[in-house]
Amino acid sequence: MLDLKKDFPIFHTHPDLVYLDSAATSLKPQLAIDKLLEYYTDYTANIHRGIYKNAEKATEEYEETRKVVAKFINANRAEEIVFTRGTTEGINLVASTIGLDSIERGDEVVVSRMEHHSNFVPWQQLAFQSGADFKIIDLNDKYELAVTNYESGKLKIDLTGVITKKTKILALVLVSNTLGTINPLKEIIAEAKKINPNIITVVDAAQAVPHMKVDVQLLGCDFLAFSGHKILGPTGIGVLWGKYDLLNKMSPYQYGGDMIRQVKIEETTFNDVPHKFEAGTPHIAGVIALKESVKYIQNIGLDTIRKHEQDLTKYALQVLSSEFGNEIKCFGPTNIAHRGGIVTFSFKDLHPHDIAQILDEDNIAVRAGHHCTMPLHDLLGVPATTRASFYIYNNEKDIDKLIAGLKKAVDILNPKH
Repeated sequence: MLDLKKDFPIFHTHPDLVYLDSAATSLKPQLAIDKLLEYYTDYTANIHRGIYKNAEKATEEYEETRKVVAKFINANRAEEIVFTRGTTEGINLVASTIGLDSIERGDEVVVSRMEHHSNFVPWQQLAFQSGADFKIIDLNDKYELAVTNYESGKLKIDLTGVITKKTKILALVLVSNTLGTINPLKEIIAEAKKINPNIITVVDAAQAVPHMKVDVQLLGCDFLAFSGHKILGPTGIGVLWGKYDLLNKMSPYQYGGDMIRQVKIEETTFNDVPHKFEAGTPHIAGVIALKESVKYIQNIGLDTIRKHEQDLTKYALQVLSSEFGNEIKCFGPTNIAHRGGIVTFSFKDLHPHDIAQILDEDNIAVRAGHHCTMPLHDLLGVPATTRASFYIYNNEKDIDKLIAGLKKAVDILNPKH
């Protein structure tokens, strides 16, 4: 088991905190916070403009992050990394540029039932506005995409009727933020491109990049987005990766400073990739701090992180089942190899918000609600669930405290159980 709480100053401030909401945002290690402060105290300056020492230092640190992130996800070149405000903006950037330019009436846009609203609504609205067909991949009884089948012991993908020659966009989540389901996107994308080689594939990797190895070359996707704040970095910073040739052809997402090459009364010419997508002054300090967060994760090792979360998830599911039996329903794949460090559940006749409030009295932080996956919750037949999500600073003691807190909540809310 990893023992890393000492690296996170929030545990010095709140030593009794049991933080089980990393799917919403991760805690921040001291080294990332120090790097953030370093920019503000040692070399505050705008980037790509000044020729004085502090401006050159800030630009160097900022662009070094681009190189670190590119290597982290195995991009072909640093220029394929576009800094955004988060996963949401990255996906909206793609939808508002190449999506808007390529989708016409009669085309198809495909997403899944388990998508976060950030990878659902942009494509839904694009389809509505363009007159395209908006198609949904549903789930099977194992909380996995219905196009997948593991029953024979070997993964089979069947996209019949789902992907056609008319499908222009396929946008899927790599790891569900509600179910924890890890989708076999490498295989799904490969099959989709066999049916339509021109299909544009977009991956929401917000819940994947912090927790497991993500290689954009192996995935075979065209775009991939994730958020810095879920990977131990600051809020307000994210990454969009895209194939260089596609980024180069795309129109700018916003207009302003730094994304232009030349402005005249008659015309404006735009900067090169990735700068043409980074209009205005970015979150410089956040980007610079993100580099330290990525390095911190690399020092631990993503295989180590994945094993740690699998062990915690397996333990959590076992104790929840043994302690509460039929009183509780856990959602997500039973095969630990097919799920991330997320355990979402509901109790009969108990509201998740009440449970979360009682847990908070004992400094246990979980998430209650629909987790920005309303279409999924409609399928599950519940308006809301309780979610516990794990990361590198959690251990089995945290889960034991969660169980004790849940017992207390059940006693208070349902004393006759």
